[in-house]
Amino acid sequence: MPSCGETLSSVSAMKMPNATDTCDLAILGGGLAGAFIALAFAQHKPALDVRIVERGERLGGHHVWSFFASDLSVDGAALLDPMVAAAWDGYDVHFPGRSRQLANAYRSITSEHLDAAIRDALPAHRVLRGMEVTAATPTSVTLGDGRTLHAGAVIDARGPSGLPHMAGGWQKFLGRTLRITGGHGLERPIIMDATVEQLDGYRFVYCLPFSADEVFVEDTYYADTPDLDIETLRARIAAYAHDRGWQVEAVTYEETGVLPVIAAGDFAAFWRAGGDLSRAGARAALVHPLTSYSIPDAVSFALHLSSLDNLGGESLGKVCHDWAAQHWRKGRFYRMLSRMLFGAAEPAERWRMLARFYTLPEALIERFYAGRSTATDRLRILAGKPPVPVSAAIASLAGRGRPLADLA
Repeated sequence: MPSCGETLSSVSAMKMPNATDTCDLAILGGGLAGAFIALAFAQHKPALDVRIVERGERLGGHHVWSFFASDLSVDGAALLDPMVAAAWDGYDVHFPGRSRQLANAYRSITSEHLDAAIRDALPAHRVLRGMEVTAATPTSVTLGDGRTLHAGAVIDARGPSGLPHMAGGWQKFLGRTLRITGGHGLERPIIMDATVEQLDGYRFVYCLPFSADEVFVEDTYYADTPDLDIETLRARIAAYAHDRGWQVEAVTYEETGVLPVIAAGDFAAFWRAGGDLSRAGARAALVHPLTSYSIPDAVSFALHLSSLDNLGGESLGKVCHDWAAQHWRKGRFYRMLSRMLFGAAEPAERWRMLARFYTLPEALIERFYAGRSTATDRLRILAGKPPVPVSAAIASLAGRGRPLADLA
């Protein structure tokens, strides 16, 4: 196997037991992080043999992901363009007593489009669908059918199975695509409708108008526990549609999710607990600590990896660690806000913090979602009369939240 000083492509020239079971890079997991890495290498280093090992039959599973156009560089936008299922030139937010329309362009990716983009970019034999991983090392993968895939490097992008040594809360949701008789009347997404009853923490409804008569409606909670009552959330979405005067003709799609909201943690212990595999995406805690948002980080990391020449197993591990450690340091401010959200406000009053945030300048909001808040932005977010008691805000900074390894 290549040493730290060898290039990734050198594995192709090495003698292996079976040439079909060798590659330059093996990616474990075909979700956002893994798919973006594969697509970045296909675009920027097409000569390398990159494989994806995915346990499901379709890359990306069954999900809708969204992002703001301002989140991405020109290269990042080009990487994601084949996956975009819908685009809008602005969005709305609603809170009790106030609403706002913002101009930042908004985009959505679906699992179907992600899977199709990878099919177009990679030869079929490089995407191993319906394949379990029974064991992995930095340079090999043991597959469920008994084969061993030898690689110049292996990167684990299978998502979090819990986040040991980290604490916080959860963003959990159920989303359904509704076909509305006569159309829904929405011209742009509603990113947050917090005028709904506040239950189980900060609750809001999220709407994506994919066509004139189909709208994706998601009931979302910033909650203290990861529990999901599917039937209750389905009923709440039905009630929301009824309150808007929509006549639901059919439910054409459904998804659920429980994402970690990171308030605190021990990064060094977290990384050690993950063993010696290189990691990407949520497996490396490469998410926005407050929003659980992962697309900007996944895109920038994928492009970074595809720009490097030296990605032998040991070298890739160091690259992943250093990138994740830098991300952890940069996320300190957002983790503090997570502690305030979960610790300073009563669950039914958490919406007030978000309502105040959305009175701030639009450029500041754009940088916040992209994880690029400036020092001035941070001061502006914290300035003025807080929407929670000062004593509670101060006390919350000492809190950690619940262990996020509970999802394991």
